[in-house]
Amino acid sequence: MRQVVPGTERTVRARRLFAGLPRSYDRVGRLLSFGQDPRWRRFMVSRALVPPDGKVLDVATGTGAVAAELVRQRGATVVGLDQSEPMLREGVRRAERDGRAARTSFVLSRAESLPFADGTFDALTFTYLLRYVEDPAATLAELARVVKPMGTMASLEFHVPRRAWEQLWWVYTRGVMPAVGRMVSRPWFEVGRFRGPSISEFYEHNPLREQLLMWRAAGIEDAQAKLMSFGAAVVIWGTKRG
Repeated sequence: MRQVVPGTERTVRARRLFAGLPRSYDRVGRLLSFGQDPRWRRFMVSRALVPPDGKVLDVATGTGAVAAELVRQRGATVVGLDQSEPMLREGVRRAERDGRAARTSFVLSRAESLPFADGTFDALTFTYLLRYVEDPAATLAELARVVKPMGTMASLEFHVPRRAWEQLWWVYTRGVMPAVGRMVSRPWFEVGRFRGPSISEFYEHNPLREQLLMWRAAGIEDAQAKLMSFGAAVVIWGTKRG
């Protein structure tokens, strides 16, 4: 693993939030999403077109759940990158446990400044990332930089549901999630308290139509989006122009 640079106040806060979550991250994530999070991740991976024995960069890999799905579904060789060393240690442990170590490696670094040359990867995926960076447009451009021409990029992010569900979502994210988090651990309470307001704030400044324009400005000209689970999540994907 390479040593991560400190980053901005926003990225430092993200590292602090996730430091105490690695062992329970996927289990509690499934619980809080009513089992939908794994389905969202599988759909995102299905949008990442990878040639036989292709190489994929999975950014904000966390404990490596998407990296594992890329190996399983696509037979890819995957580099998982994250700024949280505790999360990456758990990802390494799981890759070794599941027999994926030969196809999965991990790098400690930030999405805003990738330690790779232009056009290194056949595809790139990222999950729940853009709320934690200062400049989403610049970060998207940096992500696209390391993808080969005609390679694919795909992402999964939380979303604010359609209007009919928005009030229920607001109550769930502001009330239920912090309460459930408190029952699990102090770190999960902090994440539960942070998540709903951070999603709302992100979409106030970066509505989906603006995000698609950012993707296209980064060179992903055919960027498209699919809302999942009544709009609680969104998958965006597209192909880097040649």
